[in-house]
Amino acid sequence: MLISMPKWARGAQSVVSGPWSVVPFMRDYTKIDAWKLADDLTVAIYERTRSFPREEIYGLTSQLRRAAYSVPANIAEGSSRESKRDYLHFLYIARGSLSEAQYFVHLSHRLGYLPDGEAEKLDARTKSTFACLHGLIKAVEKETGKLSAVVAAITSAIVLLLWSRSQWSFVSCLF
Repeated sequence: MLISMPKWARGAQSVVSGPWSVVPFMRDYTKIDAWKLADDLTVAIYERTRSFPREEIYGLTSQLRRAAYSVPANIAEGSSRESKRDYLHFLYIARGSLSEAQYFVHLSHRLGYLPDGEAEKLDARTKSTFACLHGLIKAVEKETGKLSAVVAAITSAIVLLLWSRSQWSFVSCLF
């Protein structure tokens, strides 16, 4: 028996295999567009860094590759989490790793390890991956009510501020 999942959990399934046993659902990360773009970016970075100087094998080459593969890996790991809050946590980590990879691409270009055209292509891929990941994060945040919580907090702060001012005016009228 399949149990329906929310829209953001594309490819997710829950399987009941017996009267008492349940195999928890897992989002199919291979169907997530942000994961696909991040995976393609990682492969491109691995291909481009093959020509980096040998002395950078444990330095910039390693750091750039690690930052790159961290993005799809964190999307995959987050997709296996049961709560949306945990999923978001890993998406945030993926976004941080993507920013780190973008900086390392920039640095590689400045150091002359990536020609202009290659750096521009990787930068464009990084930006498109970031845009897609940002959209995924916003969609999951919306479903978790995170944006609603922020709006509620701001509204509460405004109401408290207005209330405290009205109380202050009342107190000042007494004296």
